[in-house]
Amino acid sequence: MSKRILIVEDDYDILCLLTDLLNEEGYEAVGLNFTHSIIESVLTHKPDLVMLDFLVPGINGGELCHELKSNIMTNSLPVILFSGYPHFLESFGSYGSDGFIAKPFNVDAVIHMVEGCLSNNAELA
Repeated sequence: MSKRILIVEDDYDILCLLTDLLNEEGYEAVGLNFTHSIIESVLTHKPDLVMLDFLVPGINGGELCHELKSNIMTNSLPVILFSGYPHFLESFGSYGSDGFIAKPFNVDAVIHMVEGCLSNNAELA
């Protein structure tokens, strides 16, 4: 059974690229360009990993990550943040994320980060 990945990204092209890439790698990737409730989305899609863009309309991905990590039902779920503005994490912290990918990203780096987070690889945190 393949691992399921939930991706929240408001840029349609990047969302399609990540979804296609991860599906080709054998994952079951589900993409959302917006979510009213990250907890509800996670409970609906039951992912093994969540990938969040830092800048999404209405709330930042860091706050969504914090929401997941603060909820007893989702706190063990690995979360990867990604952004074209990596200085945000330097300023605000990691929000409890398990990994970070800077945009523009290298496809191999994305796969490596996903594999590491799904295998609980401590060197990627």
